[in-house]
Amino acid sequence: MRQLSKTETYIMLLGGLLMVVGSGASLFLQSWAPYVFAPGALMFAAMQFRQAYTGSSFVIRRLRRIMILSDVLFLVAALLMFANQSNFLGLNHLSYIKYVHNNWIVVLLVAAVLQLFTSHRIANEMEKQE
Repeated sequence: MRQLSKTETYIMLLGGLLMVVGSGASLFLQSWAPYVFAPGALMFAAMQFRQAYTGSSFVIRRLRRIMILSDVLFLVAALLMFANQSNFLGLNHLSYIKYVHNNWIVVLLVAAVLQLFTSHRIANEMEKQE
């Protein structure tokens, strides 16, 4: 996999930190939480998109696609955090409660589990290749 430069690594770490701060602040009902989480998710996902795999291993390519899916889920979680604050989707109250209210937590959990799984497995597969 392509190694990130020092600046890109710092951007990725800052994005991860902003996601943690934003999701933690949201648990304490802070209204500024989505405004911290969303840029963090964008930075984190953008840096992972830049990490391309140019090898021929089918397993690593499949894990890389799963990692990209988790990045997209991070961005969906950010969108749902904004939707959780106000009903900008135009849903009636019952549909809003059923489909949107606090569902960003589920999406974030799925994305985090996928991210953890793929990063661990990719590291193991890269080790096997060497």
